[in-house]
Amino acid sequence: MFREAKQNRIFQDVVDQIQEAILQGKLKAGNKLPPERELIHTFKTSRGTLREALRVLEQKGLISIKTGVSGGSFVNALTTHQVSESLDLLIRYERVSLRDLAEFREGVEGIVAGLAVERVKSKDIQHLKKLLADAKTYLDKGAPGWDEFIRLDNQLHMALAHIAGNPIYKWVLRTIYNNIHRYFDRYLPREERLLQENYRDLCEIVEAVENGQAAQAHLLVQNHVYRFNRLMEEREQEDRN
Repeated sequence: MFREAKQNRIFQDVVDQIQEAILQGKLKAGNKLPPERELIHTFKTSRGTLREALRVLEQKGLISIKTGVSGGSFVNALTTHQVSESLDLLIRYERVSLRDLAEFREGVEGIVAGLAVERVKSKDIQHLKKLLADAKTYLDKGAPGWDEFIRLDNQLHMALAHIAGNPIYKWVLRTIYNNIHRYFDRYLPREERLLQENYRDLCEIVEAVENGQAAQAHLLVQNHVYRFNRLMEEREQEDRN
């Protein structure tokens, strides 16, 4: 499974070989890596270099290192949650702005809606309409129904990403939503008028998806996202001034 590490880049090659073995399924979740002595011999490396490489793999979430008699390095099960969490931390650490988050969302969500039209099934339409019906329940409550309405709005957008069929859109958009929604409470007034506008947009989007209007769905989603993003950006600018 492993070979002698390249001597001009031993540390990185050790990391790469173990990582690839995990990603290619040669090492599966729960598997224990060979003993330290065996890995040192195989890679032709030092104990210090090997341990540093294993620590990097642990930081990536690929393995867990346990001490004690039954200890060792064990392969972790990889989940989309880990990917989303890592991206979320990066966005927060780099202090990605509302403008950048909004720009990304505006560019991607129209594409997702267009793909959803091409790939939607009858059961998907039923699910979208159920989300609309649930959202209407909270719309009728006015401002007190704000939080639940926004939650369902998020679910509908994620449902479109699911229908689009590309898992990368789902993983990335989920993280973008989690970050941009932090601005909702701060910059969106809890007005019934906004909920009504939002609901009308969602109804038109679902109608376009149901009628097979890819270009229309693309435009509707893009305009919907753009309008609410601009409102938040204006409020953010007012706060700065």
